[in-house]
Amino acid sequence: MLEIERKFLVVSGAYRDHATSRREMVQGFLSTDPERTIRVRRSGEKAWITIKGLTTQAGTTRQEWEYEIPPGDAESLLALCTDTPIRKTRYEVPSGRHVFEVDEFRDANAGLVLAEVELARADEDFSRPEWLGKEVTGNPAYYNSQLSIKPYSTWND
Repeated sequence: MLEIERKFLVVSGAYRDHATSRREMVQGFLSTDPERTIRVRRSGEKAWITIKGLTTQAGTTRQEWEYEIPPGDAESLLALCTDTPIRKTRYEVPSGRHVFEVDEFRDANAGLVLAEVELARADEDFSRPEWLGKEVTGNPAYYNSQLSIKPYSTWND
C-alpha cells in the first residue's frame, strides 16, 4: 500500500477544540533502517505491526503495510525494540475534506507536537488550519523512528 502524507509543526493547542478523538499510544522500532522501518504500536486494547519502505526524496511517499496483532504479542515485541519508546497522545482533527492526526509527544520527546495529513496524491490541496505551523515533511529528524534514536529533548537548535 502506498502512504502519502505531509507533516507539520503545531503552533497552538487550538486543535484540541476541534478533535473528534483522543488516544494514548506507545510505539517502538524493531528496525530504524530508513529503507525498511519496522514499528510496533499499542493503543488501548489494540496493537499493530507496521513495515514502511524508503521514503521518496520529497519525503511525502513510501510503501506501508500495517497489520493488527494481539496486544500480548505487541508487549513482547516492544520489549525487543531498540532505543527510546515513543509515547504520545494522538488527536484526530477534521479540517475540510481531510483529517489531521496531531501527536503530542511525552517523555524524552515532550514539548514536540506534530500534525500529519494523509493525501491521495502528493500534490493534493488541503485546508490549513490556523494551528498548523512550519512544514517538516521529509526532515528525518521528525520521523518517529529517528525520535526514538535522538529524542527531541536532546536537540540543541
